[in-house]
Amino acid sequence: MAEEFLKDQGCSCCNGHHDEDEAVKLDAVGTCGCCCGDDDNDEEESPLWTLVAGTVLFLVTYLTGIIPDDFSLPAYIIAYLFLGYGVLREAGENIMKRQPFDENFLMAVATIGAFAIGDYPEAVAVMLFSRIGEAMEDRAVNRSRKQVAAAIDMRPEVVHRVTADGSTVTIPAKDAAAGDVVVVRVGDRIPLDGVVMAGESLIDTSALTGEPVPVICREGSEVLSGSINTSGVLHVKVTKPLAESMVTKILESVERAAARKPKIDRFITRFSRIYTPVVVAIAAATPIIPSLVTGQWHYWIYTALTFLVISCPCALVLSVPLSFFVGIGAASKQGILFKGGIAMEQMKHIGAVVFDKTGTITKGNFVVHQVVPADNRSADDVLCLCASAEQASNHPIARSVVAQACEQGLSLTEPSEMEEIAGQGLKAQVGSHSVLCGNRQLMDGQHIALPAMDDVEYGSELYVAIDGAYAGRLVISDTIKEDAVDAVKAISRMGITTAMLTGDSQKAADYIASKTGIDDVRAKLLPQDKVNQMDALRKQYGPVLFVGDGINDAPVLAGADVGAAMGSGADAAVEAADVVFMQSRVSAVPAALHLSRETMKIAMENVVFALGVKGVVMIAGFAGYASMWAAVLADSGVAALCVLNSVRMLYKK
Repeated sequence: MAEEFLKDQGCSCCNGHHDEDEAVKLDAVGTCGCCCGDDDNDEEESPLWTLVAGTVLFLVTYLTGIIPDDFSLPAYIIAYLFLGYGVLREAGENIMKRQPFDENFLMAVATIGAFAIGDYPEAVAVMLFSRIGEAMEDRAVNRSRKQVAAAIDMRPEVVHRVTADGSTVTIPAKDAAAGDVVVVRVGDRIPLDGVVMAGESLIDTSALTGEPVPVICREGSEVLSGSINTSGVLHVKVTKPLAESMVTKILESVERAAARKPKIDRFITRFSRIYTPVVVAIAAATPIIPSLVTGQWHYWIYTALTFLVISCPCALVLSVPLSFFVGIGAASKQGILFKGGIAMEQMKHIGAVVFDKTGTITKGNFVVHQVVPADNRSADDVLCLCASAEQASNHPIARSVVAQACEQGLSLTEPSEMEEIAGQGLKAQVGSHSVLCGNRQLMDGQHIALPAMDDVEYGSELYVAIDGAYAGRLVISDTIKEDAVDAVKAISRMGITTAMLTGDSQKAADYIASKTGIDDVRAKLLPQDKVNQMDALRKQYGPVLFVGDGINDAPVLAGADVGAAMGSGADAAVEAADVVFMQSRVSAVPAALHLSRETMKIAMENVVFALGVKGVVMIAGFAGYASMWAAVLADSGVAALCVLNSVRMLYKK
């Protein structure tokens, strides 16, 4: 089913659906030569040296007498182009697209107007403030992305191919072809889909399926890329090259899911769509209407140009990115990495937080929760003999049994004989006792009569037989993270619905939901089902924040309004997410929601304050009481106060 769902549909990179916060690059796995560019283009188009050079030239020209007056205008123009080239280019491109009304258009018109009336320093100062604000946000985003990159293990770039003489050579994964035999060592991620030719091992498929129970594979077993080899060396015959492997197809589905993500504009862009046409309309009417009455065309044209300069949103352009810069910085101090301001902004509007189960709400490991002995046995006796028999097994359930026995201080005996029965359990000789540990199928196969017993509420049952007779059972289950209950309560107090999407059984999902207080539970879901269910939740509750950790979660993370991944999760999940929780704590979710709300509150305070001051200066300008420098100083003063207001985020808890 997963193969069918992930059937290759090609890359849609060139369809223009990417933005800087949601682009998913497949170049790393060799499938997509993405022609839409990458996120670093902004850095290349407006390099740091232009900001430094423009700033130095402006300050030298304005504050010193080094440059003669005859050369001051060319110097201002050069500084203006250094600082404002990106704004002018963007404004021009938007005009060609017939979408002119944004902050770039208004800054371009206002600064060109300032040059027209001879206010050269003011024009350059506007572009300088704009670049400073942009640089602050870019720095925050880049720092966050670097932290993400440093925190995750990249997928294998090479494979170890077996040659004709039996030796191994290391080659790039993208060069491996169908029919090649590769060696997968213990602890390695299986790089390519294939069939086991030699060896036997337990395969951790949790990154693909979301479930922690490892799968036994031996000669003839099919294995999928992205799984982890946990116990034995395998020789795997490649059946699909990297471009067709499971991991690659999941990443392609991530891109398709990202294309379905609702398009979110930056706050300042949305605001500019209203602010800019209003300001331009007022400026256009200013020289016409009064002049028809007074006949003073020169005066009112000058007043209109002055109004445009005064109305330039440089304080807004600085204060809003600054708010996000500080908010992202405050979040990173708590181990919450936002990949951009858009994700932080959108998180404020979340109507539902949707969790994956395994590895997100639960720890993804096994713990013995209960020992239920038969009438003639003690719990310690059953656990001790079972743990003694399981000592030689590498299965996670076996390790959990041994760990529980050691925690209780039980003295274990080394088994003299041990035989694992694939898919069922094991039998061992422990001292004078013959011990069977396994599932119901093992008990039936060994003709062990089981008494009537109630089903467990949650988890798996490990049956134990001693000397041919039923001795008891152990209930083993995944454990809920310690902070999960409090985190869900905190989210609910914010007025946000909680939900869970999982591939696990309905019974297991309902149990976890009942213990944590999650409102809406949807279980037995394949990866494509999760995407569809997330869309249904979005229609029901509004914008969705999805929190997951596995490769199977990557399409949902990419398609959610905001996707959040546990930093300990799969690479694909971390790459697809908008937010990364480095410490894999559920409590990071309400913390991130709180930080986003505080950040947006401060951004709104800055906007209201900046507009208020600007409105006063505009009115004074019309009345003839405000010069151009009054406007610039008001803008600068507002920006300074906005800086102080934004810095408060760093001290919020």
